[in-house]
Amino acid sequence: MTNRRMNPKVDEFISNAEKWKEEYEKLRNIVLDCGLTEEFKWMHPCYTFEKKNIVLIHGFKEYCALLFHKGALLKDPHGILIQQTENVQAARQIRFTNIQEIVEMETILKAYINEAIEVEKAGLKVNFKRNTELIIPEELQNKFDEIPALKTAFEALTPGRQRAYILYFSQPKQSKTRQSRVEKYIQKILDGKGLHD
Repeated sequence: MTNRRMNPKVDEFISNAEKWKEEYEKLRNIVLDCGLTEEFKWMHPCYTFEKKNIVLIHGFKEYCALLFHKGALLKDPHGILIQQTENVQAARQIRFTNIQEIVEMETILKAYINEAIEVEKAGLKVNFKRNTELIIPEELQNKFDEIPALKTAFEALTPGRQRAYILYFSQPKQSKTRQSRVEKYIQKILDGKGLHD
């Protein structure tokens, strides 16, 4: 067992959790046993190796999960890694619905975490698909035509930020909803900020 220094923000996160408290505690202990540094990022417990993100603990209504930042690079011999949505390229989750599942999988989870650390040590990178397949929604294109500075600002954003906006703007079925989403984020785009900044 290496450095098990616990981050007070994670203590707070777990004690305030209305659901998955026991599961979070167990996952935390498993991850800390692997010698990672406990941090708190994106409002969740995040574990790093030499300042590189390895795994995150998070919960949803139906399940809690370990999210491997470069999960797409893991071998996954047990076939337990899940791609959250088709748009997620690098990260993969292992999902749990109760404490017993975590207890039974402890050895496997440690093996996956250790493999994720080795992936980081080796400096492996996920090859992201180019964003060329993304189609700019008509409502955004209309705003680009109307406000040329918006198009310039949008093109200056990182590819990841552009992608997040395009996916978010494209989701609604109704044009009216897509239009209101675009309107709401014009200033953020002009300020050079991403959807979640």
